[in-house]
Amino acid sequence: MDGFINLNTERLIIRDHISDDIIQHHELLSNEKAMYYLNDIKTHSLEESRDNLAESIDEIAKMSRTRYFFRIELKNTKEHLGEIGYTVTEITPFGKLVSLGYFTHSTFWNNGYVSEAVKEVFRFAFEDNDVFRISTGCLKDNIASERVMQKCGMTKEAEYKMHTWHYGEMKDRVEYRIIKKEWLQYDRISFHR
Repeated sequence: MDGFINLNTERLIIRDHISDDIIQHHELLSNEKAMYYLNDIKTHSLEESRDNLAESIDEIAKMSRTRYFFRIELKNTKEHLGEIGYTVTEITPFGKLVSLGYFTHSTFWNNGYVSEAVKEVFRFAFEDNDVFRISTGCLKDNIASERVMQKCGMTKEAEYKMHTWHYGEMKDRVEYRIIKKEWLQYDRISFHR
């Protein structure tokens, strides 16, 4: 599988990045509120954001691509909503094991956009990209992110107490997963209601 990826849902376009995305990409990656839980990838300059974007674009052409980082935009306005994607952590005889992440501008929170994007990325991963298992997690106080995991049929696997140093305190972390056969079952029951 190779080439430019462009996924569509009822309201969203989820696609590989292009260099023209840089200004909006930087606005999101440097935004304090949007990146509150993601200090490790938050950028502090346009140059840092440009490097981040270049890494995403470089991945598109790789024969053995391991990073699928996508821009999420509103279908009707092309407005940049956020980012979603996954990293391949291992390739097994059953398929790829991947780690999922997502974040959006706060102005788009609580509209179901992230759940819609996650469900489409699941479909792409399991149907088109030989993914076997998707894992993700968040700090326990990031209730909205955990709710997305639950709404998308993921199963909670762990809760780690006092796991991550975040803004001057130790915080708990939760971890979720979905395996291809679970997605197939959940997809039939819930995705097409």
